[in-house]
Amino acid sequence: MARNIPVAALCLAVGAGATWAGIGGIGEVPPLGALLSPAVGLWANTTNDLPATASAKIPGLTDAVDIRYDARSVPHIFAATELDAVRALGYVVARDRLFQLELQSRAGEGTLTELVGDVALMADQETRHLGMPRAAEQRMRALDTSSMHYRILAAYADGINTYRRSLSTAQWPMEYKLLQRPPREWLPVHSMHLLNRMGYTLAHSPIELDLLQARALVGDSAARAFWDSSSPVQEPIQPAPRSAPREALSAVPAPGAPDTAALRQVAALGHGAGALRWSRDATVDPESRFALQQERAFASNNWAVAPGRSASGRALLAGDPHLELTLPSIWFEVHLVVPGVMDVGGVTIPGLPGVTIGYTRALAWSFTNTGADVMDFWRETVDNATRPTRYQLDGAWQPLEARVESYRDKAGRLVATDTVYYTHRGPMRKQGREWLSMRWTVLEAGNELMGFFAALRAPSAAGFLDSLAVYYTAPAQNMIVADTAGTIAIRSTGKHPIRARQGRGTEILDGSTRANDWIGFRTVAQYPQSLNPAQGFLASANQEPVDPLLDSLYLGTDVHYEIWRGLQVNRLLRADSRVTPDKMRRMHTDPGSVRAERLAPAFVAAADARRLQGDTSRSLAAAAAMLRAWDMRYTKDNTGARLFETAMGRAVSLLWDEFIPPGESAPSVRPSESRLLQLVRDSASVWWDDRRTASVREDRDALLARALRAAYDTLRAEFGDPAQSPWTWGTVAPARPRHLLRLDGFAAPPTPIDGGRGTLNPSVGSAYANFGASWRMVVELDGTPRIHAVYPGGQSGNPASPRYLDRLALWGNGALDSVRTPRTASELAASDVRAVLTLTR
Repeated sequence: MARNIPVAALCLAVGAGATWAGIGGIGEVPPLGALLSPAVGLWANTTNDLPATASAKIPGLTDAVDIRYDARSVPHIFAATELDAVRALGYVVARDRLFQLELQSRAGEGTLTELVGDVALMADQETRHLGMPRAAEQRMRALDTSSMHYRILAAYADGINTYRRSLSTAQWPMEYKLLQRPPREWLPVHSMHLLNRMGYTLAHSPIELDLLQARALVGDSAARAFWDSSSPVQEPIQPAPRSAPREALSAVPAPGAPDTAALRQVAALGHGAGALRWSRDATVDPESRFALQQERAFASNNWAVAPGRSASGRALLAGDPHLELTLPSIWFEVHLVVPGVMDVGGVTIPGLPGVTIGYTRALAWSFTNTGADVMDFWRETVDNATRPTRYQLDGAWQPLEARVESYRDKAGRLVATDTVYYTHRGPMRKQGREWLSMRWTVLEAGNELMGFFAALRAPSAAGFLDSLAVYYTAPAQNMIVADTAGTIAIRSTGKHPIRARQGRGTEILDGSTRANDWIGFRTVAQYPQSLNPAQGFLASANQEPVDPLLDSLYLGTDVHYEIWRGLQVNRLLRADSRVTPDKMRRMHTDPGSVRAERLAPAFVAAADARRLQGDTSRSLAAAAAMLRAWDMRYTKDNTGARLFETAMGRAVSLLWDEFIPPGESAPSVRPSESRLLQLVRDSASVWWDDRRTASVREDRDALLARALRAAYDTLRAEFGDPAQSPWTWGTVAPARPRHLLRLDGFAAPPTPIDGGRGTLNPSVGSAYANFGASWRMVVELDGTPRIHAVYPGGQSGNPASPRYLDRLALWGNGALDSVRTPRTASELAASDVRAVLTLTR
């Protein structure tokens, strides 16, 4: 039985290339779930869940803290001071998410080997080579211990450690028993490590090597048309002065001869996926890596509606960050009240003291990722190619900082050491024969926590954004906010680098001169933003923040952004002048897809054209009939979405043969999906020709028909005759939140949902990961905001708890829960109180 397998054997069985789930991102993790059946539940605690009443003492409290858990298991914390509320927050988060706290902070610290062994060595090395733990330690050293920032971090640690110390070995969370490791002490710096991990997930998108490899394969002109230009369709976050998207579907330059300079640079950096990949994908094969990249394109939505376009005459706000779906959830729902100081609710990230997305009595807010390019690379000249001590800068040698990184296993034994070098820009690493340094805004962040605490006191939407802008560096976010006075606003908040000579962050630069350094950052006035726009609504869904025709200062390229969801949410909002909270709720899971509407007809037309030319394939005819009958909506019971998705995958594999390096079988890089809009308009474009079929020159219709036929045959072989066993979308593409350690017995059951790639609910499970709406919230900004929300999972991290998965069904059905907002403990009805916890000095 699984319970008899020694933990050491489980860890030794771990293979490279599996994944950690931390802060919605991907790293490396042992796939223990393959070996552990639900019998591992014997290690889970079935007691100590939520007793009706409980009490504890926390050193440092100034007064008693009253905590009421409501029927939804949300702790409402009523405290006398802000620091008391933070101590209580640390305690209640640890009570439900102790293992998650440690796992995620270690992921940002690069010490996972100390928890699970040397199977996590590659993940830890990447974290340290990126300079993340060094940056966190520097931030902590820079904090005055008497400052409010430090005191908040210390108070949070007090709460966590008080709970941790109260546990007997028998009460440890199941994961600690499995790994035979005790919970470690929580230090204030661990919150800094967690903040870095967020930055890794949301602001780690190097493009330089992709462009370089593309130039080495198809020449400079064609490569830049894909990797160094803006999206061909623009409907930005900052509304443009028009009432429809702007399209620039010009022809794409034909592939040219390889760029010889780029070829030399690729060779110097080391050809292949590992070069310049200070990233989670370094050990994944090209096909799987591309699939992962496609999954990660699923990001977030938020939107707000002004009173003039809402049925009630009040401002409305909705948000749903799309991150990796994990158990326990990335989020933990809380409500904190300090009379006269703060009254805030929403979700916190376990490990960060504060509310990340939520509401106060005056306003509500949510985020999406900007996708801005905030990571650049420089080619450095060093004094020794093997063990450098200096680098050249403006004609003089400058000393390198050398930091020795030591990696230890669970027993404290040294498993590896390496050295990370630092220039004035940031960490430096050898790539092939070159030494590259990096500058990344995430390593320069650290005051975001204080921005949130300041913003919570803001009486207005504008004040909220301005308070955050003072402190906020990274990861850059599209912060949307609405207030009870009826104001709606959005701003792409965070430091956006300005490069020398109005440059773009797509090249590896010469590091021997400061003339190539960043010369500053956009001012707040230059951030993409809008306040009470004439159109009466605002929306962001990871599209470009501002139309480059209106603002040419570089933010990122097309590959950093996605267009489909932005087009859909703006279309829905533009068509409705009487929006209600329930309509907003339904928008979260709206199955409509601009992507399918624009691209599926091309497959049908291609099949029709081939049949007119004499193609008698039954598979092609059946596939075309299925797509023609599909309403292009990703409902759970539709039978066309699976065929379209498979055909899209086949088409992309056939289309981008120009990006397959000599001697390899798969493209090393691929353009963004939006470029298909340009190509489908040009049926004879040379890009449609598959050079691997030397005797045939394919055009658009030939390639798309081939892809559609192959997709149909593949699905028939896998799922059977669709007339007998329909390829229903909910059956073949369910969402399935997974345990943080990939323990299959503790994963959620497959959950069919409405939505799919390119829709507003792109929650799709795959062999690689599960991404989707990690939190949904709709707020009506009345005198007292009315909030409805849900996330996929439950408040407890204990798989034996009834609170582990109790919200999943609601989430899967697209429903929302009513959120309680009591001003005092007595306002929460006795019938709605699940448990009472009292904390004293």
